[in-house]
Amino acid sequence: MHLSIVIPAFNEEQLILDCLNSIRDSINANEKTGFTHEVIVVDNNSTDKTSELATQAGARVVFEPINQIGRARNAGAAVATGDWLLFVDADSLLNPGMVADILQMIASDRYVGCGSVMFMPDLPWWGSAAMKLWTLFSVTFRWASGALVVCRTDAFREVGGFNQELFAADEIDLSELLKKWGRKRNLKFTILTRHPLVTSPRKIKLYTAREITQQIFSVMFSPRKTLQNKKKLPIWYDGRR
Repeated sequence: MHLSIVIPAFNEEQLILDCLNSIRDSINANEKTGFTHEVIVVDNNSTDKTSELATQAGARVVFEPINQIGRARNAGAAVATGDWLLFVDADSLLNPGMVADILQMIASDRYVGCGSVMFMPDLPWWGSAAMKLWTLFSVTFRWASGALVVCRTDAFREVGGFNQELFAADEIDLSELLKKWGRKRNLKFTILTRHPLVTSPRKIKLYTAREITQQIFSVMFSPRKTLQNKKKLPIWYDGRR
């Protein structure tokens, strides 16, 4: 089994090495006969040293000039050679337990893919409440967070990958497509819960509760117009780091 790990990255020089190191350590802790992997970093038109640092760390770097998270993920998948794809955000950290669970899921031949619950350290009370609410939705509806999506490569390509008409929530769209693809083949899509993905709380720290609430309400009350317009999604695309 060959696993392609795809990391979309826009101006991630502060965190990309931590992400890559977590991948290396987690893979090394789960060495198995017949298991190989590759690491692909998609430089999504960065203006910092993201590409240089990733190359120095041994990752394959590809360039996607249009700044859009789904397009960056698709660009990485397009050059991937693995039987399975693992998309992880550059501000997130894999851990050995999670990778072990992913490999066990793959080996079972019962799943089309998975997501994971997340852990964000040092959240204010309202941030913790929002994370708990998202976790409830994620586990109940089997919606992957964009921070981690794992799936069979053939399924990903047959459903068309991430929807490039969406500038956010494309992981939920993909989750639904993968579930539909899997049902026809008696395969499940699940959310892993034993070893949460550690992901950066920077959005909570860089934006006020009011800004985040306004963004959520915009998506809730006008989802199509908001999700298809990058200018209406500043929390994802204004470049704050």
